[in-house]
Amino acid sequence: MNQQVSAGIISTGSFLPEKVLSNEDLEKMVETSSEWICSRTGIRERRIAEKDISASDLAVRAAERALERSGLSADQLDLIIVATITPDMFFPSTACIVQDRIGARKAAAFDISAACTGFVYGLTIAEQFIKLKTYRYVLVVGVEVLSKIVDWSDRNTCILFGDGAGAAIVGPVQPGKGIQYSHLRADGSGGDLLKVPAGGSKIPCSRDSLENGLHFLKMSGKDIFKFAVKVMEDSTRDAMEACALKVTDIDLLIPHQANLRIIHSGAKRLNLPPEKVWINIDRFGNISAASIPVALDEAVTSGKVREDSLVVLLGFGAGLTWGVNVLRW
Repeated sequence: MNQQVSAGIISTGSFLPEKVLSNEDLEKMVETSSEWICSRTGIRERRIAEKDISASDLAVRAAERALERSGLSADQLDLIIVATITPDMFFPSTACIVQDRIGARKAAAFDISAACTGFVYGLTIAEQFIKLKTYRYVLVVGVEVLSKIVDWSDRNTCILFGDGAGAAIVGPVQPGKGIQYSHLRADGSGGDLLKVPAGGSKIPCSRDSLENGLHFLKMSGKDIFKFAVKVMEDSTRDAMEACALKVTDIDLLIPHQANLRIIHSGAKRLNLPPEKVWINIDRFGNISAASIPVALDEAVTSGKVREDSLVVLLGFGAGLTWGVNVLRW
C-alpha cells in the first residue's frame, strides 16, 4: 500500500519589481488623495513592473531564490504549479515557460486560476501529490502583473493593485510537521463581483471590447469586503476546529492582503492580537496570487516564523474562491 508521507514547505522565495508607485504618485494620475487611500485601504505604495516585464520574469526570480535556499537543483523538481490571473499568454502556460527558464527539465508544469486564493489552491494541490508519493518536490509560484490589467483612470481600482511573485518548494517533511490541514471552497454565483469581462471565448478581443474597457479589471468593492471578512473568520475557526486546536494556538495568521480594514475586521472577530497577523499591504498593495507567498517569505526570512510555529495561510478572492492551509513549521 502506498503509505502517505507528510508534506510541507521546504523553502520560500519572493521577488518584487524595483519601481515604487506611491499614493502621492497616484494623486497626479487620478482624482484621489493619499489620505483617502490610506484610510480606505491601508495602502501607501505598491510595486509596478516595467512595461517589458511579464509574469514569467517575476516568477523565475522568485523560484530561483526558493531553489537556492532549498539546497535543491532545478532538475530535482517533479512539478511546477503557477497560480496567476495575469499569465504571459493564454498558452503555453506560464508554468511551462518557468520550467524552461530555470532548467527544471524533469518537471511537469501547469497553471491554475483561482485569483487571490491561487497560492492556497496551488499549495493544496502540491500537498496531495507529495502525500501520495506521486511526486517528491513541487514548486508552487504565485505571481501577478496586475498593473497590466488595471484601468489607470479608475480611481476605485487602480489604487489597490501591485505586481510581484512569491514561491515555495514543497516536499516531504518529518511526521507532525508541514501541512496539517487544507480546505478549498468556491461560490461561482459571485463570479461577477470581481472579473475581467473580455479576452476569453465569451467576449473575444474586438474594437468594441477595447473601446469599452472590457479588458480591465472590474470589481464590486462593498460585496467583496463583506464576503472577505466573513470568510476570514469562518475559515480560520473551522480549520482550527478540524485540527483540534484553538484560535489562540495560532502563532501567525497570513491572510491575503486585500485591504487593511478587511484584515483588521477579521482579526478582531477572531480576537487575534496584531503581532499574530502578518501585514504588508501598506508596502505592496494587493498582489492577488502573489500576496500570501510574498508575505510568507517575509515572515520566514525575518524570523517571525520559527521551528514549531503554527502558521495559517488564508486566501479569498475572485471566483468567488477561498481556502486555508494550516502548517506546523
